[in-house]
Amino acid sequence: MKKKLISLFLLCLFFTTASAQKKVVVVENESQAPISDQRTIKRKVAIGRFSNETKYAKGLFYDKDNDPMGKQALDILSAKLAASGKFLLLERSDLDKLSQEIAKGDVANQQIGADYLIIGSITQYGRKNVGNQGVFSSSKSQIVEAAVTIRIVDVSTGLIIYSDEAKGMAETKSKSSFGIGGKQGYDATLSDKAISAAINKLVENVINKCTDKPWRSYLLSSDADATIISGGASQDIRVDDVFAVVKKGKKIKNPQNGLMIELPGKIVAHVKVIMLGGDTPETEYSLVDILDGSFDASQLNNYYITETK
Repeated sequence: MKKKLISLFLLCLFFTTASAQKKVVVVENESQAPISDQRTIKRKVAIGRFSNETKYAKGLFYDKDNDPMGKQALDILSAKLAASGKFLLLERSDLDKLSQEIAKGDVANQQIGADYLIIGSITQYGRKNVGNQGVFSSSKSQIVEAAVTIRIVDVSTGLIIYSDEAKGMAETKSKSSFGIGGKQGYDATLSDKAISAAINKLVENVINKCTDKPWRSYLLSSDADATIISGGASQDIRVDDVFAVVKKGKKIKNPQNGLMIELPGKIVAHVKVIMLGGDTPETEYSLVDILDGSFDASQLNNYYITETK
């Protein structure tokens, strides 16, 4: 009888020990933007500094310009946008300078070299430990929750075209029975996972907002020798691509909010890419032939380049 009881006890101990394992649970939205076979010219996106608006990790020697949590969020967003294949990312750390350039209007687009500026902030962050103690077993959980806000600025107008906040959570669990099982220590990766879960809920909207508006480029120079537009190979511009030259519409002031509104422009010419040049995304250019129409070469700021429909 004693042997049977001992055998039964050992059998129960085996199964409870086998089930006492540590596991990681990450709550995040895996929805991604649908993949399209149609080729699209990559938008240039400058990612500004992510700020940490929480009190977490802000000790006596805290340096807001080198905040580790803000850098975590920036790196995560950069990776997710790059994975979409729709953007040429231009990281920018001097947000104050960018804001000043945006305030200048159309000139800012030439100085920043981007179509959109993304600004982010971590608005909430919390870490907690919870547990349950039973007669024969106990469990402990380590939970991190984070909230992230993202804003998209159209560099050509300085207007915020998208702003939203999302929350994410990451959790580790450990369970033990009869004092045997996984022991849970401090898990530093939970911060990344919680922030990533929050950003992942916003990525699809960010991609859609940045690609809804037609792609634009600008005339850099035009004379008897050559006509050159901004943008090149890294944006997936190719030789023989045909673009429209659009004369900017009239700007009028909205009396309700005081903002300037640009009316729809008019196509005045078409150009064809004959050569690509430049060493970096910021210095790339395309040499084009004028197929039809004309424009005033002395007033290049009055025109922009866009895709033909």
